[in-house]
Amino acid sequence: MNSPLTISVITICFNNLAELKTTLESVDQQQVKPLEHWIIDGSSNNEIKNHLDNNPQPSYRKWLSEKDNGIADAFNKGIQRAEGEILNMLNSGDYYLDATTLETVIKTFEQQPTISWLHGKYKLLRGGIWVIIGKPFEPGKLYRGMRSIAHQSMFVKKSLHTKYGLYDTSLNISMDYDFVCRIAQEPFAFVEKPLIVFAPDGTSQRNYLAAMAQAKMVYTKYFGSSFMLNFWQLRLKTLYYLLNGPAGSILYKIKVWLKLENM
Repeated sequence: MNSPLTISVITICFNNLAELKTTLESVDQQQVKPLEHWIIDGSSNNEIKNHLDNNPQPSYRKWLSEKDNGIADAFNKGIQRAEGEILNMLNSGDYYLDATTLETVIKTFEQQPTISWLHGKYKLLRGGIWVIIGKPFEPGKLYRGMRSIAHQSMFVKKSLHTKYGLYDTSLNISMDYDFVCRIAQEPFAFVEKPLIVFAPDGTSQRNYLAAMAQAKMVYTKYFGSSFMLNFWQLRLKTLYYLLNGPAGSILYKIKVWLKLENM
């Protein structure tokens, strides 16, 4: 009988103990526990370290508290230490939708043994409204950037990092998109149910236009420039300015009413 697949959850954090506690609770509530839950703490103070050191933690929780050189470097520290077959980057403040998420992931990998990674739908606050988005990844539409996919909703076999490398530390926002571009031809599965709830105000949300520019640079590096890339970037910029204008919240509510939030 084959041994069950193992999952390593990796959570990076920086001076945000309250948000981290939400993530810890979510992992601890899983019906199927991870092999390990790595906390990569790059904080400028000892608040998170003191909490982890001085409060009982489950045996699978491990932590590293030291300065890092940005998000990609923190991700890589977790990947290099992880011993599970499947990795999930669950940022501090993000949490699993319910207690069955890891069970669903393991069952999907077991039912589809040829896949190298999977992703699912996710829930997030957009335009003041909680929406569920996500649809199957399409390699031919990578010019759209990280549309309908996010690293928190991805569960990746560690062997892909052996094959394609770690996250690019020269990138401060689009390191996850860069990795998706590298693994685009690997077999994957899409889980129709939401797996993750995003904490509002993530890095890419706060720096939307900069994230767009960096994604364009990454796409061009791998695939060259294209009309569709430039057209899509123009579309996203137009929508960004519209939705962040005086009528933005109303326009987004109309978009959700028309069921276009996943476009």
